[in-house]
Amino acid sequence: MKFNTKTIHGGQDNVDPAYGSVMPPIYQTSTYSQTTPGDHSGFQYSRTGNPTRAALERSLASIESGNFGLAFASGLAAVDAIIKLLKQGDEVISTSDLYGGTYRLFTKIFEDFGIKFHFIGMENADKVAEFVNSNTKLIWVETPTNPMLNIIDIAAISKIAKANDVLLAVDNTFATPYLQQPLSLGADIVMHSATKYLGGHSDVVMGALIVNDKDLIERLHYIQNASGAICGPQDSFLVLRGIKTLHLRVQRHCENGKAIAKFLQNHPKVDKVYWPGFESHPNHEVAKRQMSDFGGMMSFTTVEDSYEGAVKVVEKMKIFTLAESLGGVESLAGHPASMTHASIPKEEREKTGLKDSLIRLSVGIEDIEDLVADLTQALS
Repeated sequence: MKFNTKTIHGGQDNVDPAYGSVMPPIYQTSTYSQTTPGDHSGFQYSRTGNPTRAALERSLASIESGNFGLAFASGLAAVDAIIKLLKQGDEVISTSDLYGGTYRLFTKIFEDFGIKFHFIGMENADKVAEFVNSNTKLIWVETPTNPMLNIIDIAAISKIAKANDVLLAVDNTFATPYLQQPLSLGADIVMHSATKYLGGHSDVVMGALIVNDKDLIERLHYIQNASGAICGPQDSFLVLRGIKTLHLRVQRHCENGKAIAKFLQNHPKVDKVYWPGFESHPNHEVAKRQMSDFGGMMSFTTVEDSYEGAVKVVEKMKIFTLAESLGGVESLAGHPASMTHASIPKEEREKTGLKDSLIRLSVGIEDIEDLVADLTQALS
C-alpha cells in the first residue's frame, strides 16, 4: 500500500463491525461490559485501551511503516514515557538544538532522578560516537531541528547506536512521515507531537510513538497505562481525521515553504534564512537523501539583528499569526527566544545559533501571493 493510500486506509479494516461506519466511531466510554470476570471483547477500561484510540494507533503505525503505535495526551507525555525506560545512572545523548519543552523535561525533571544528558551538535555523526560510554542508553535526535533547521543523518547515527546497543529515538514532528521515515533508516522509536502536522488543524493536543519491536512497545504501553498519559476518544478521532489529508497538506506546505524561503533569501532586509532546501545548507545532501522534500518550517534573522527588530516584524504580520505551535493549515510566526525556547538558558540557546533576533515560520497552505504580500509589508 502506497503512502497516500495508507493515510486513508492504513490499519482501518473492519473498524466498525457493528454498522460498517466508514470513519471509526468515537467510543465515548470509560469502561466496557464483561460476560464473566476477565472475559471481554478486547477492551476493559479506557485508560488501558479505547477502540477509537486503537484505530488511530494502527493508522500511526501504518504511515510510519512501523508495527506498533501509541497515542499520548501530548508530545511531551510521549517523550516522558521514553525517558521512563531508563533508570538512575543512565545517560542520554541529545542534539543541542531541540524543542524547549523537551530540553526542560530532560534538565528540570529527569536530571533530578539521576539521568545524565549530553547536549551536542549532531550535524557530524562522528561526534556522537565520542560521547558513547557504558552508561549510554539512548540517543535523542530531532531532524530537522527546532528552530535552527539543522539536519542529522539518521542512518549514520543508527549505526553508532546499534554498534553500542543503544536505543535511537527520532522526533519526526517537523518532517512528518510523508517526508521522512526514521524506522526505515534504523531508528528504534519515532516520536511525534501529533498536535502539529498529523492533526494539522490546530484543534487538538496529542503525542505519538511508533516502534517495530514487540517487547519495546509492551514496555512503553505499560508505562503509559501505569502513568495514565492517554488521550481521549474525541482527540483520537480528530487526529485520525487529520491524517487522512496529511499528504495533500504537506505537499502544499512544501510548495509554499520553498517559495517563502526563496523570497526571504532575496529580501534586502533579511540576513540569514535557515531552511534545508538550500544547496548552501550544511547538510543539504543528507536532507536530500533521507527526506522526499524540505518541508514548510524555516527560521530567519533580519539585518537589524535585534530582539526589538524581530518583535516589530512579527507584530506587523497579519496573515501569519503570532502564536505558539506549528504545522496547522494556517501560517504561524513565532519568536523562539521568548516563546517556544524560553525555557532554555540564553547562553545555551546562543551556542546553537538561536539568537534573540530569530523568527520561526510555520508556512501554511494559504495562497502564496497573500503570504508573500504579508511578509513584504511586515518587513517594510
